[in-house]
Amino acid sequence: MTQQTGAYYVPHGSRYPIIGSIGLFLFMVGAANWLNGHDTAGQIILTIGALTIIGMLVGWFGTVISESLKGIYNALVDTSFRMGMMWFIFSEVMFFAAFFGALFYTRMITVPVLGGEGHGLLTNQFLWQGFTAAWPTNGPEAVGGPFQVMPPWGIPLLNTLILLSSSVTVTIAHHALRAGRRGRLLVFLGLTVLLGASFLYCQGHEYYEAYTHLNLTLRSGIYGCTFFLLTGFHGLHVTLGTIMLTVIWFRCLRGHFNREHHFGFEAVSWYWHFVDVVWLCLFLFVYVL
Repeated sequence: MTQQTGAYYVPHGSRYPIIGSIGLFLFMVGAANWLNGHDTAGQIILTIGALTIIGMLVGWFGTVISESLKGIYNALVDTSFRMGMMWFIFSEVMFFAAFFGALFYTRMITVPVLGGEGHGLLTNQFLWQGFTAAWPTNGPEAVGGPFQVMPPWGIPLLNTLILLSSSVTVTIAHHALRAGRRGRLLVFLGLTVLLGASFLYCQGHEYYEAYTHLNLTLRSGIYGCTFFLLTGFHGLHVTLGTIMLTVIWFRCLRGHFNREHHFGFEAVSWYWHFVDVVWLCLFLFVYVL
């Protein structure tokens, strides 16, 4: 049973936190077994865990949507949702800041030291004599063999234009929602979903080119690791954002939002703009510089 305390809605007891915990536990156990050679058992347990997590997310978000449509939430709840989304995006900023920090530390400190600069003079002379501090590099041992970098003015530039365009389309869709123009909303939100899917397709093609023609893989030393770490996690965020935009499109189709109450739409649009900003940083520091 739901209950109202003062002016703030207190939700009923939920089974979804424990379901989510079980799903995460199974997922990690399956992943650990898979990585340690128990392929069949690991894959089965991981799949069960992933399906459990997906089921938990569908059920939990479905409950929140249902409560919102019933008019249970008020302005205070809306404010708490907004604060929660802001802190979530802040945590994502810190998440990517750690990876960008690793990239900058490697390029500006580690590689020059290995090349003999500063306190690395003896390290260079006795361990990796002849190693030249240049970026990109796969390290003093040339791990993974020779490789080529992904040129920035091909697929990466195209993906940049795609994401910048998607920021424009989702903004137009937001204005259409606030203006009550349902048809315009659906068209431009649908375009945003298509642009997100196009980005993922292009990134998949980029990875194929990197592995098959450039010999740029996860085994290509420190450059390969940082390249796929940053672009891969960003691609994961684009995937999640595209899924959320698709859900929001269907909710708009069913008339779930109006001019005054549409935080679900706003939250996803905030997330999408964040993903776009991260890509601009990636394009500059990973591909161009």
